[in-house]
Order: sequence, then C-alpha cells, then structure tokens
Amino acid sequence: MTSMPSTHLPPLMSANEKIRIMVVDDHFVVRVGLVGILSLQPDCNVVAQAEDGEQAVRAFREWRPDVTLMDARMPGMNGIDAITTIRIDAPNARIIMLTTYDGDEDIFRALQAGAVGYLLKSTPGPELVKAVRAVHQGQRFIPPAVAARMAARIPCSELSDRELEVLRLVVKGLSNKEIADQLAFTEHTAKAHVRNILMKLGVADRTQAATTALQRGIVHLNFER
Repeated sequence: MTSMPSTHLPPLMSANEKIRIMVVDDHFVVRVGLVGILSLQPDCNVVAQAEDGEQAVRAFREWRPDVTLMDARMPGMNGIDAITTIRIDAPNARIIMLTTYDGDEDIFRALQAGAVGYLLKSTPGPELVKAVRAVHQGQRFIPPAVAARMAARIPCSELSDRELEVLRLVVKGLSNKEIADQLAFTEHTAKAHVRNILMKLGVADRTQAATTALQRGIVHLNFER
C-alpha cells in the first residue's frame, strides 16, 4: 500500500486522542458495516453518519471530523460534489473516497476534488483502518492498483462538454438521429461529434466507445445529471 506524505494537511492531533470519523454512504448495510469495523478500533470514534451528499456537508460543518469516508455515487449530491463543497469551508479536510468504481476518470475526479485517499469497497477491513490512520497522520493513501490506473490514464479532458453529452447518449444506445433530436441539432452534426469521440478515445466504433467510456468511468449507466 502506498502512503505519500503531504505538506498541505493540518497539524497532527495528540497521540492519545481518538480519530473522529464520519461515514457517508447511501446504503444502510454498507454504512453500518463500516461503522462496525471502525468502532472496534481503540483509536477510532465514529462521530457522524450521512446517507447523501447534502447530509454529509451539513454533518461535516457540525462535527468537523478528522477523517471522512465518502461514497462516490449517491442520490442528489454525489460524493465528488460533496467533497468540493466541504473543502470550500474546510480546504484541509481529510476525505477518503470509498467506492465500487475503479475507472481512471473516477479516480482522477475524486483526487482533483480534494480526496486524499481512494479505496474500493472490496478493501479488507484491516486495510481500511490502515488508510484511516494514514490519512489522519497527514499522509495520502493511494493503493498500488489505483496509482497504476492513474499512471496509465489517458486524459479525456479533450472531450468537449457537447461531446460528453453525445457520448452519454451513445452509451444509452441512441442512434445519430435520436441524438440529434434530443440535443436539438442536425443528424450531420451528431455524426461529426460521434466521429470526433471515436478518434479522441482511440476506438473504432460506437460499441467500443461505449465500453471504453464505462470502463474508464467517463460515463456511468446510472447518470445523476
């Protein structure tokens, strides 16, 4: 496991104080499981829970936890937006993104938003606790597999907002005509956008574009926006 020092986090707390933790997840069973694992640790104290981004922002302002475990995909405000909002008032907030998504764009967006750790929900309990302790000690916690994804990342930033809109509709299986009708432009324009998307993603056809978009986390099937 890779723990990288950071010079941008607040001073450490005294060694005899418990780590005050907030757990954010929209699935009750997952949330309870995380709380249970952490509550068994003598140096951990779960002080707050939330089931969506809006609750997380409010709870953070009230409790000011030392470390927050943040789910990525939740109804309403998602985890990345919640991190962004929290860090407006608390730029040094120590937040670990905990998610089922391991696409390079998911990882990039979380770290860009200000997460100092990124874990999959399949992470064993001991590793989760290790991550919490490392982040509390002022380190970043990026597992080797996540670091490798980021190292191999091919930026999709060259996709324009319009191309991302078109790509989402391609993933949904819409034809060029249906895309044109939905986005209020001509079928010729839709074809041009699709052609540009294929070129920028380095794929040969629409099926490959959809597969690549889903695998990398550029687009998700359960769109929130």
